[in-house]
Amino acid sequence: MLRRHSVIAGCALTVAALAFPATTALAQPSTPSQETYAAQPAPQPPPGVAEAMQRDLGLSAEQARTRLANEQRAGQTEAALRAGLADNFGGSWLSGPTASLVVATTDANAVSGIVATGAEAKVVKHSLASLNATKEALDRASAKAPGTAPVWYVDVRTNSVVVLSSEPAKAEAFVAASGADRSLVRVEKSAEQPRPLYDLRGGDAYYIGSGTRCSIGFPVTRGATQGFVTAGHCGTTGSSTSGYNRVAQGTFQGSSFPGNDYAWVAANSNWTARPWVYSNGANLPVRGANVAIEGASVCRSGSTTGWHCGTVLQRNSSVTYQQGTVYEVTRTNVCAEPGDSGGSFISGDQAQGVTSGGTGNCGSGGVTYFQPVGEILATYGLTLTVEGGGGNPSPSPSIPPGGTTWQAGTSYAAGATVTYGGVSYRCLQGHTSITGWEPPNVPALWQRI
Repeated sequence: MLRRHSVIAGCALTVAALAFPATTALAQPSTPSQETYAAQPAPQPPPGVAEAMQRDLGLSAEQARTRLANEQRAGQTEAALRAGLADNFGGSWLSGPTASLVVATTDANAVSGIVATGAEAKVVKHSLASLNATKEALDRASAKAPGTAPVWYVDVRTNSVVVLSSEPAKAEAFVAASGADRSLVRVEKSAEQPRPLYDLRGGDAYYIGSGTRCSIGFPVTRGATQGFVTAGHCGTTGSSTSGYNRVAQGTFQGSSFPGNDYAWVAANSNWTARPWVYSNGANLPVRGANVAIEGASVCRSGSTTGWHCGTVLQRNSSVTYQQGTVYEVTRTNVCAEPGDSGGSFISGDQAQGVTSGGTGNCGSGGVTYFQPVGEILATYGLTLTVEGGGGNPSPSPSIPPGGTTWQAGTSYAAGATVTYGGVSYRCLQGHTSITGWEPPNVPALWQRI
């Protein structure tokens, strides 16, 4: 965990608490372009994004623009293929400097259908569902995990579940005791010792009580109340906050850590939620919260190290701090340092999450984890503040309005309508659906009609 109790005081570093059947042909989606991803025209990216991607990812200006455009299109194609492959879906990721989509499947007969969408196909042994089940077995046994094995995740690129440990023998014993399918687990020697990162901003720094400093993740609203989301380890429910200018700001309304690492602060009338993330002296607009898939570029804004970019390594990760394990965080190769916790991760103009913790620094590089923002919005009934007003993300080329049946792993735009359990719902906030976010369970995302 990285905590900075004051601007003058140093940081207290602690290692604990930061398918379809083979006989079925895959229907070719009508939405994605059939052209090669790398050949797609690229729109002008938001200010500062392309420059940071060039610096941190080693891209040319044209590659950065093309990558952003391809990532947007790949998200739609991936959602359609995931649904079509069903139990034979083995995961997906983006590859190469301009982000070519790769989709894995356990069914060799599905290859032609995948390739027809413009994606690359890879036949693998294990389905994503099997990998997720194996990781869940490790999650259930997290209390038995040694401190030398703080990280495990589903790695779709290697079709395995990876456990990182500085002492592999102890990690092997943990895997054996967990009851997880050992044939799907790979133990890798690693010096990672993650800890939550305090002081990350998605705009401005803020202070908790008399000294601890953290950073705003994303501005939100709840009814007429304005506020922001941040990391749960930054403060407990009831803690008061002041802004970057030390003016009284608000109060923590909810906080969860460990298990999760999220919180939200309700601000007083002196503060107004804006749809911005600070980026190299400019306000980067936030237009939605569609989830970036593995391999997508993602950038982080922090009050200590500024604006840095990298890629999404794995989405479904668990990381153990001294205070306990945090589940379902996203693992990235974006660097961070003390003072960077709680702030925003963003991919293009789509909000991704708030910084939880990490390893390394921005001099030599590192690994950083973020808590996905969608779960925070759903848990507390919050609405992401986005450009264009109204509190809802601008419509994106996702599932159009129309009465389709709700499905997990699908990108829904604000205004889309679905049916679930015989009841119709309208999407309130653009997002990519996951199991557990069925419309009746997340009123912040779906309204019964």
